[in-house]
Amino acid sequence: MTATAAQPLVLPGDDGTHATMRLLVACPDKPGIVAAVSRFLFDAGANILRSDQYSSDPTGGAFFLRMEFTLRHDQRADFAERFGHAVAERFDIAWRLWDADRPKRIAVLVSRYDHCLLDLLYRWKRGDLGGEIALVASNHADLRTPVEAAGVPYHHVPVARDDKPAAEARLLELLGAADLDMVVLARYMQILSGTFLERLGVPVINIHHSFLPAFAGAGPYERAKARGVKLIGATAHYVTEELDEGPIIEQDVIRVTHRDSAAELTRLGADIERVVFSRAVQWHCEDRVLVHGSTTVVF
Repeated sequence: MTATAAQPLVLPGDDGTHATMRLLVACPDKPGIVAAVSRFLFDAGANILRSDQYSSDPTGGAFFLRMEFTLRHDQRADFAERFGHAVAERFDIAWRLWDADRPKRIAVLVSRYDHCLLDLLYRWKRGDLGGEIALVASNHADLRTPVEAAGVPYHHVPVARDDKPAAEARLLELLGAADLDMVVLARYMQILSGTFLERLGVPVINIHHSFLPAFAGAGPYERAKARGVKLIGATAHYVTEELDEGPIIEQDVIRVTHRDSAAELTRLGADIERVVFSRAVQWHCEDRVLVHGSTTVVF
């Protein structure tokens, strides 16, 4: 018997003829939603790779669904339109569809603290972020060198205390020209106005250096030390006009003691901030987060 080299196993979609798609669904819960979505995908020639669902209450609650599937490129032309007519209208579904082969384009806003920014750049370079960092903008010039060393454009947009609208207008000009899918605040120490958020028109994720709702606003580590807490944490949330009140995506904590100074709390907290922030950004990039009022469903 002559030994022959093993042939690679080629699965459907490996030949470049298929795209991986993600479908997110939110609607009033009622029987038949999963069956209708699955049947539509089957009839469309799709192959379901992953399916996650959650109901807040099976009798009168809200229903959430995330499906990941492959679909031939030549079957995508009117897929969204057909799904809207055949399924979404029938079940009063709010939904979105995303091509997983197209990374989301991200803009990072940052001030002087570099730990969250550098962590995002590192994960992006490794291919772990799930998105593409298109630009970094800052109200300070301090972090230009590491950002440009990573091959990312850096924009210095100063914020004058007596003319903040001018800075926001300049930011909107930069961000609007970049064809973005999301903006993340990697310790950007400026409050964004409701007008700015409305005109921006894409989701914004912030990292706050406390376990919200505790110690919202400025100086949370100093206030945590004064209060004598035994746990400190970080919170990643979507930004709304109300400061630190947006829907929470991810949180984590670390134990501390009376021996830890405010400076030590800040140092320990930076590690938690990095991890929590990167998880939230990655989960959003992978379409795992659905907003439901003031909270989120994360698959």
